[in-house]
Amino acid sequence: MRKLADTVRISGSAVLAVIAMLLLPALPPTVAVASAQTGEVDPAEIDRFLTDYLARTGLPGAAVALTHGDRVVHVAGYGRDSTGAAITADTPMPVASLSKSFAALAVMQLVEAGRVDLDAPVRRYLPEFGMADPRAEAITVRQLLNQTSGMSDRAFPDLKRPQAHSLAEAVDRLHGAALADEPGTDYHYHNPNYQVAARLVEMVSGRPYAEYLRERVFGPLGMDASTTVDRPRDADLPRGHIRLYGKAIAVPEIDWFVGGSHGIVTTAADLAQWLIMQNNGGRGAGGQQLVSPAAVDLMHTPPRGSRYAMGWQVDDTEPGRLYHTGSWFTYTAEQVLLPKTGYGIVVLTDMGMALESDPSIIADGLVDIARGDQPTVRRPAGIYADWGLAAATLAVAVLAGIAVARSRRWAHRQREMSLPGWLIVLRQLPYLTAVPVLAFLPGLGSFVFAGRVGGFQHVLYVFPAVLVFLAVAVVAGVTVITARAVRLWTTRPRRTDGATGSAQPSLRATPP
Repeated sequence: MRKLADTVRISGSAVLAVIAMLLLPALPPTVAVASAQTGEVDPAEIDRFLTDYLARTGLPGAAVALTHGDRVVHVAGYGRDSTGAAITADTPMPVASLSKSFAALAVMQLVEAGRVDLDAPVRRYLPEFGMADPRAEAITVRQLLNQTSGMSDRAFPDLKRPQAHSLAEAVDRLHGAALADEPGTDYHYHNPNYQVAARLVEMVSGRPYAEYLRERVFGPLGMDASTTVDRPRDADLPRGHIRLYGKAIAVPEIDWFVGGSHGIVTTAADLAQWLIMQNNGGRGAGGQQLVSPAAVDLMHTPPRGSRYAMGWQVDDTEPGRLYHTGSWFTYTAEQVLLPKTGYGIVVLTDMGMALESDPSIIADGLVDIARGDQPTVRRPAGIYADWGLAAATLAVAVLAGIAVARSRRWAHRQREMSLPGWLIVLRQLPYLTAVPVLAFLPGLGSFVFAGRVGGFQHVLYVFPAVLVFLAVAVVAGVTVITARAVRLWTTRPRRTDGATGSAQPSLRATPP
């Protein structure tokens, strides 16, 4: 299974086989169809697929766009947001890390203008860039865009650091960071790469990054509803959602720095214009040439030994397919290019990152439709995992209750076996297994997050059912041990003289 979110790696063993229900409640869709219907794809088939998907999975809302060559085939919205408003083709949503492809384009515009050399050190254009590692002096602009700079979450877990409020602050906080590898050697997905790239655009162009995008990218493409923000609260969006046991729960977005790397907020209608430009050699639907065809090819081509190009990834399961996923903690997105056929696809949802992302499944279905195949409607793996965890959580609670109820019998049995105290204590330690797992969960989560490092709040948003299970397991284990300790203490034998302790004959001498 291919990587379905830019921060989440799928593991087949994580999909549990416990299924508690067969169908989730349906949400009535509201469809806003923009049409340049070409006859290549039946828009009604897309509508049916999205309607069925929302009904089967409980996804609150989504917006999609499908383009072919320089034409918009279909763009629509489905479902409702957390305020109850209908989601349409013009509903603003964050695209998260899809923003990286915009930053790459901005840099390439400066390259083609002769103002930036991809293979020059970053510090030539951004003197403020520096790290607590002398090797950082050699990091090139190309390495930032290919994410081979040597920076990584392993060496600098940016999610766990104080969050910046601007691109300048984001670059400044790297002064204390080290590199994980020699620049130009290994690929590490790391948001600061693109934060530095966006700051470079500011410094070279002499204008704020948001203004540059508005004038040189959004404006020429007619993406009038698009903007970029530094913090999620700046976007003033409705609450997105997380999933718990298959149900969508509206929660506020985590307040983190998203500028440059994952801060663009836009609409499905606007992104249709973006896809056309990407599949049309850098030329927009209205004839605007943002970059040359050679620049587009370069942004779509990864370096040798890597699948990551410049804001785009090569799908290792399907040659020629390009994609990039994007994740906030309460919104997710995916864009796909099929250069061989000229199709472009984008999916936006108001559901956060999880074990498997909704946009990836929907995008796969839209790819099937574009090929003339029947799309498959299936639930994300995380829903099945949640059902399994729900069953496990209930089982732990029930077993703990039984153990507490039988604690008196257990205490008598320990007395009968005359076990030493240290052995009794040792045999209770398995009940505390969940304690270290819970304590080190953020670190363990980095294996699932493909090396990304976060804290408890981030794990709570992505895997709430895991935290519930571990919390219940910890409470259950402590409760069982406490109940047994109390029973062991209250059922201990009494001395014949009234003193407490083990039953022993009195050794006091009888007076003559």
